[in-house]
Amino acid sequence: MERMPKIVDHEARRRHIAEAVHRVIDAKGMDSVSLREVAAEAGMSMGAVQHYFASKDEMLLLALGHLNTRISLRVAAVTHDGTPLGLLRVALLELLPLDDERRFEARVGLAFLARSVVAGDLAALLREGLPYVVGFYAGQIRAAQAAGQVEGDLDADQEAVMLFAFAQGMVNPVLIGHYTVEDAVSAVDYQLRRLRGGY
Repeated sequence: MERMPKIVDHEARRRHIAEAVHRVIDAKGMDSVSLREVAAEAGMSMGAVQHYFASKDEMLLLALGHLNTRISLRVAAVTHDGTPLGLLRVALLELLPLDDERRFEARVGLAFLARSVVAGDLAALLREGLPYVVGFYAGQIRAAQAAGQVEGDLDADQEAVMLFAFAQGMVNPVLIGHYTVEDAVSAVDYQLRRLRGGY
């Protein structure tokens, strides 16, 4: 009897490798990422990993993209109160290292951020994502203004930039324990109350 050829889900294999890259970065740092190290972490042969990636840089680019996708999918799945500011609150909190999963992502994300200073391809990928995040924040602020939740004379684009800078600025202090989880949540809620003003 003729054996059926094995069907390989190449996208699933790439995701598996990307997650192995994340674990290597988290455990040993960015400098430890190599095709050999990632293959061992993924439980794959070097040849299997090289089938998908010719270099460490290619592998890192995919792993950063996967990290962004992973965070975006989690934000989309979190429940909230259905209001624009409720959705904005969820989006801000999901970017902060408030539990084991988000602390893991923050550590890996900071490693990518540090490398992007000298790696143009990683910097370009990070830059591509920023307008979407800030634009999403601005969109929720405008929706809240239309719903009478936020003062109408606020500049939604500038407020979105400030919220993004605030959230990014909170990541490292929370990660190293300077601020507690409760401090971070309180700071997010304070920012949203500030947007509401007298509303």
